[in-house]
Amino acid sequence: MEKTSFTFKLTEGQQAAAVALLKAGNYRPCKVPYTVVAVEAVSWKCNVNLYTSGKLLVQGRGAYEFVLNILEPMVLGTASLGYEEVLNPEANAPHLGTDESGKGDFFGPMVIAAAYVNETLAAQMKKLGVKDSKLITSDAQAFKLGSEIRKLLGENRYVVVRIGNPTYNRLYATLKSVNRLLSWGHARCIENLLTLIPDCPRAVSDQFASSKEAIERALMKKGRSIELVQMHKAESDIAVAAASILARESFLRSLQQMAALHGQEFPKGASPQVQAAAVELVKKKGPRILIEVAKCHFRTADAVLAAAGHSRGDLPEEGQVVSQATTDGRTFRRS
Repeated sequence: MEKTSFTFKLTEGQQAAAVALLKAGNYRPCKVPYTVVAVEAVSWKCNVNLYTSGKLLVQGRGAYEFVLNILEPMVLGTASLGYEEVLNPEANAPHLGTDESGKGDFFGPMVIAAAYVNETLAAQMKKLGVKDSKLITSDAQAFKLGSEIRKLLGENRYVVVRIGNPTYNRLYATLKSVNRLLSWGHARCIENLLTLIPDCPRAVSDQFASSKEAIERALMKKGRSIELVQMHKAESDIAVAAASILARESFLRSLQQMAALHGQEFPKGASPQVQAAAVELVKKKGPRILIEVAKCHFRTADAVLAAAGHSRGDLPEEGQVVSQATTDGRTFRRS
């Protein structure tokens, strides 16, 4: 299955070349907010948008052919599409990838997953349309792809570590760091999958998930012989993409189970809708319910408790630790 969406960050010179190409060629102009130029490439069956940020987006059935035949030679000055295996021969070589879901969500567990691929499995995953779970636009699609990946891998080529909220809150109260929790979770996934595939030579994860050194310290005997690789935007690796979907599927399943148990929806993220749902739950079941369903170190918990007429003093000891606010306003601690 060919990709139908491509995103590129262009240099100033590439932006100028793209503008000249798209304004002079046989393309139909479109009005798209925040773009320098936006067109419909009718003959190529795709749309091309160059945003003021320098990001170029190509979408549509013919996006692959447009990038291959027009964009690469005339704007990017590269010839990489279709040559991925030549340029990066390790991409489909046997290895495992790890990724997580639920880290920035107030409700629900943190889930880390690991998936193994070799050349045959990588090709089959690409046919399934496996991609970074953040690019999956619906929960239904995440469930469908997750099921297909699990069926493809069988029971012995993937693992999922789910840190439920009571355990998560106890661990955070001790470790006081999301990154330490992540390091432990990624290391456990690697160790568990190496039990099933002891000759796997390499593990890939995102370089911003947790430090390589922290994961290496958390690895036990089996994991200390594996090559640990951290990449920027590691979700482009097919094994990491598969792990991201498996983690997302498990996280979403947990929210569904919580909804059935407590008789209300549990929205994703840390939005005002999340806060409203948490206030409703605390009013019905008391403040201690947050230990069971939420990551209590989020500052969202303080707002929820105050709105429901409570404070952190009404939570058990594991709910007393508070995150440090980050510069982007998110509510989890990164340290």
